[in-house]
Amino acid sequence: MTDRPGNPHLALWIATAGPSHGEITRRIATAAKVRGHRQIAPDATRVRRWIDGEKPRPPVPTLLTAVLSEAVGQPLTPSDLGLTPAGPVLDDIQLPLLTEAAARTLSGWARMDLFMNRRDTFKLTIGAPLILAAERMLGGTARTMNGTRRGFDADAATALEEVTAFFTAADASKGGGLYRPAVVAQLAEVARRIEDGVPPSLRTRVFMAAADLAALAGWVSHDCGRYATAQRYWSYGVYAAGEAGQPQRGVEIVTRMSHQMIYLGHPQDALALLGVAAAKADMPATRALVASQTGRVHAALGDEYLADTHLGNADELLADGLGDHVPEWVTYFDAAEHEGARAVSARDLAGLRRGGKAASIHFEAALKLRRPGFDRVRLMDGVGLAAALLDEGEVERGAAAAQLALDSAAHVDSTLVTSRLNTLLDAARPYRTTAVDDVRTRAKDLVAARSTTIAA
Repeated sequence: MTDRPGNPHLALWIATAGPSHGEITRRIATAAKVRGHRQIAPDATRVRRWIDGEKPRPPVPTLLTAVLSEAVGQPLTPSDLGLTPAGPVLDDIQLPLLTEAAARTLSGWARMDLFMNRRDTFKLTIGAPLILAAERMLGGTARTMNGTRRGFDADAATALEEVTAFFTAADASKGGGLYRPAVVAQLAEVARRIEDGVPPSLRTRVFMAAADLAALAGWVSHDCGRYATAQRYWSYGVYAAGEAGQPQRGVEIVTRMSHQMIYLGHPQDALALLGVAAAKADMPATRALVASQTGRVHAALGDEYLADTHLGNADELLADGLGDHVPEWVTYFDAAEHEGARAVSARDLAGLRRGGKAASIHFEAALKLRRPGFDRVRLMDGVGLAAALLDEGEVERGAAAAQLALDSAAHVDSTLVTSRLNTLLDAARPYRTTAVDDVRTRAKDLVAARSTTIAA
């Protein structure tokens, strides 16, 4: 057994390329002879050693890069393959401290994501490594930039802001499934341009737009069941927010990471992430968001007292007003979003036989308060309301609410919606009426038709 950490990005590019290890070594030997290196003749076992972490000596990295570039149909570098120290560490969400190196890592993640097109490209980070990474990212400060080249001008910065706003609105309306490849490709292009340098006058705008785009790439990846991939993009979003001098943007992104942890059944990790965010949140809007989400997690853990305490803190902050200049990236958190958090908190407490508050009341309030343009979350509220009514024994009302919600479900491509549909199916299980049977059939058909099936 080897003590080396291995080379996951080389393994992934070899898997993408397709040829066997033996064929790769034959192509390397052929390329070596063409270039006058007649002594280069590795065997198939050597490829396995490279994947396990052994570093080949020159000129093999160059030859291997040329062979794999031809096989995958795009130019690669030795660093893409993890054959030089500058290569992206693809199985880690920690980012290098230098701006250009961080952009290279992001580019590596995005390229693997686009070319591998599989959910298990990366490994999900949980526990202490996740919490330590969040603390490190939120504590980061701006570093030096490449001063010799320029990847952005004012027009490019404006275009980046506009396309990010478009994709953000499209995701909120239709879900992440349709737009995710385009968002990731745009993020890869942003990383390439950042490597080329950003003029000081545009630094804040470019990195703020990059943070918004990375946050969105993470969210649409999460919404498509690509959970580890989402972590990578969110981590870059926190990093970019720090480079833009906007740490509160990073706080908001960490709450997204906590949302994912509770969604995947890691409530203690969600709580720890929110503790990191709370220590940095100094804006009324981010403080309210963190408090609302923290109450939600305590409800999932069955602690009614702490859930009510934190949800109540969010109530107070919302009642006092979040200020006259709430940044666009957090305007989605409003009274409707908080009522949604109260709804799922009441649902979770009821499921644990704790708390006596009806979740349906909060789902109804959220639906009334939702603004136009948030079709996905409105649909989730509607399905949640139907499930809550069934849980509360309101069978006719629950079936009617379900039919109303399901009428629009086919137009949203989202694993978050699929998860809520599965909650509805669970709530419908005890009932065998014609109305509920019809709901069950429609919901099952929608779940089966989803291209973004939930993946662990």
